[in-house]
Amino acid sequence: MSGPVPARGAVPARGAVPVGSAVPVRWYEAWPGSAEAHGPTLLWLHGGGFFRGGLDQPEAHDVARSLAARGVTVVTVDYRLAPPPGLHLAANRLMPSRGRYPLALDDVVAAYGDVSDRSPAGVVLGGASAGACLAAAATLRTIDEGRPPVGAVFAYGFFHAAHPRVADARHRSRGHRGLSHARRALDVMNRNYAGTRSALADRLAFPGGHGLSGFPRTLVVNAERDNMRASGDLFAAELVEAGVDVRHHVLPDTRHAFLDRPRLPEYAHAVSLVAEWTRDG
Repeated sequence: MSGPVPARGAVPARGAVPVGSAVPVRWYEAWPGSAEAHGPTLLWLHGGGFFRGGLDQPEAHDVARSLAARGVTVVTVDYRLAPPPGLHLAANRLMPSRGRYPLALDDVVAAYGDVSDRSPAGVVLGGASAGACLAAAATLRTIDEGRPPVGAVFAYGFFHAAHPRVADARHRSRGHRGLSHARRALDVMNRNYAGTRSALADRLAFPGGHGLSGFPRTLVVNAERDNMRASGDLFAAELVEAGVDVRHHVLPDTRHAFLDRPRLPEYAHAVSLVAEWTRDG
């Protein structure tokens, strides 16, 4: 659903509104008159491999507008990005504003605290791709701190330090993503974000394979033909094993990052799933 949506701070990403923690965020109010307007706030995180993306990309801005039109208040976060893979020691000199784990997580948790103070019905933590990993990590950290979210939403996310192998060839990424999303390339991306071997093994960097006790009810939406689906499916199974209330959807004949393409039918389908699940919580 497109068109103008009432939004606090609906300005270019560089002018996003800082919350009390000074982390830039953008608020999208549920449409006036929505019966669900007083439900939980969805704190939504864009993807981009931890090193690219922002508040203006469709996966953030269009998704938030579409959800607001369906009665969900959404807040997007301009978390700090890691340097692109390959810069190594030159990263600090070339991109001093960027940094590796745990800076992005710190930003998300800081925004979560401020948004929670303004959300009487609670906060749902969610994101797509790398944003889903960050949302899962933030969920664990807020559980540790005794202030858990009321729910979690993950769209085609990955959650493991080393990407699991895709067993069924029919479920593998195709075209250019067959190369850019090959397991070896994805593992390089993860190591770039973590920065050190010890950080790579940290449950708050990559929650997959670690204890998930206390996790709130969770919606998982995966793409059928996506190398990252192996991690998403495995993480959903790990949540179920931990006793979490999980709703898991795999959208047929879909590919990674479909929420970055608002004209696709799977975009509308996924947005409807997220809106319904968030409102009904």
